Amino acid sequence: GFFGLIIAVNFTMAWLASSTFGGTVVDNSYVASQKFNGWLKAARTQEQMGWRTKLGLDDQRHVILAVTSGSERLGYVATGTAHHPLGRAPDVALVFAAGTDGVLKSAASLPQGRWQVRIAVSRDGQVLRLADTLQ
Repeated sequence: GFFGLIIAVNFTMAWLASSTFGGTVVDNSYVASQKFNGWLKAARTQEQMGWRTKLGLDDQRHVILAVTSGSERLGYVATGTAHHPLGRAPDVALVFAAGTDGVLKSAASLPQGRWQVRIAVSRDGQVLRLADTLQ
């Protein structure tokens, strides 16, 4: 009886772990390690652009993005995708429209829960890539 209980608990824990696993972080860790220095260089280049960003959700759960360079807020274009971290909901495409104050607002609202958001912001041929988690 004791060993049956241990086996049942192990199978239950294994099933729960596999049913809630959302996937891999990277498909091939070796290939990702080879690209790591390039990612660091791209991050330094983005930092040197001097763009400041503020990302959040409004009351209707639309993604709000404010991008500034100095005092300028106009002329930025952004697109992106929101992924559910456990893959339980379909991805949400994010297309942004600029408001009169230069703040970008997504056309689609996000369902309740935590979402991993990846956004590409561009202006004058320069691209800034953002990744953040919104709740």
